[in-house]
Amino acid sequence: MQSRFHLAYHVTDLDEARAFYADLLGCAEGRSTESWVDFDFFGHQISLHLGEPFPVANTGKVGEHMVPMPHLGVVLPKPDWDKLAAKLKASGIEFVLEPQTRFAGEAGEQSTMFFFDPSGNPIEVKGFADFEGMFER
Repeated sequence: MQSRFHLAYHVTDLDEARAFYADLLGCAEGRSTESWVDFDFFGHQISLHLGEPFPVANTGKVGEHMVPMPHLGVVLPKPDWDKLAAKLKASGIEFVLEPQTRFAGEAGEQSTMFFFDPSGNPIEVKGFADFEGMFER
């Protein structure tokens, strides 16, 4: 069964969120009111509501890295990941974890990068050459 997820979380400024999610990440804006806005987040629906974002701490150990938890993520085909990584680097975004490949040559080899939205919500974007490897052990 194929499905799409919906995730709603807080941001502190809708105009900043629009600039980040629409202009930088390329997500199409959907419905909105004065207190929230929906985006097509790479085929999934996120709803950004005005409020206080979740507390975040680097408590997720992945390989040799401690990554921010909780975090939102998406898995892209590797060519799309490469394009987005180049766009983000060119924009001067500050990465929590620079674009890189982890588990090279192992099951689950993936490219990954971590960064924050303007409200401090951490985002991970993964890239797989083969989606079949996403759940390999």
